[in-house]
Amino acid sequence: MSANNKEENIKKNHNSDEENGLTEANSSDKNQNEEVKEKTTEEKLKDAEDKLLRSLAEIENQRRRFEKEIKDAFEFGSYNFAKESLAILDNLQRAKEAIKNDEKLKSNEDLDKFLDNINIIEKDLISIFEKNNIKKIESQNKKFDPNFHQAMSEVENDKVDPGTILLEIQAGYLLGERLLRPAMVSVSKKKNSKDQENKDKNEEK
Repeated sequence: MSANNKEENIKKNHNSDEENGLTEANSSDKNQNEEVKEKTTEEKLKDAEDKLLRSLAEIENQRRRFEKEIKDAFEFGSYNFAKESLAILDNLQRAKEAIKNDEKLKSNEDLDKFLDNINIIEKDLISIFEKNNIKKIESQNKKFDPNFHQAMSEVENDKVDPGTILLEIQAGYLLGERLLRPAMVSVSKKKNSKDQENKDKNEEK
């Protein structure tokens, strides 16, 4: 076989390979196109619906997070303001007690009028607290509750059940259901057995 014939055969084989490659590529593209076309209109609508539902769910989650952040910020600000406002009432009540017990002022004819004015201010302040859901914790003669009370002292007393609040040292308050500050109280406890024995002996004598 001559060199020219060999060269022509090589070119033919090369062209044949290229044609086969193009045929395979076209066949692959055709298969891919067929796969894409396999999705029906109903399936496309379902995909679109799923995407829409996911988007709506994400929007709803963001809305809830935003509302919670606003609520937390409002409650935090209200809580701090309410807690600091209690100091005003405390100071007013302390001032009233100090004036009532001042020996020099007791002889003053205008003392009662002055105290009446303080009482009016105190009632107005308490009324403002109640309108804003700030409520005093009832403590006197109640059972001690560590969620609302702080025991400052214990007093031996057999006339009441142990753990009964005998004296409120400082009032406690709630903002809604949230504790602003616990009530500081004095709580009853049982008498020591030795003290009771000594008391019984003294009574027998």
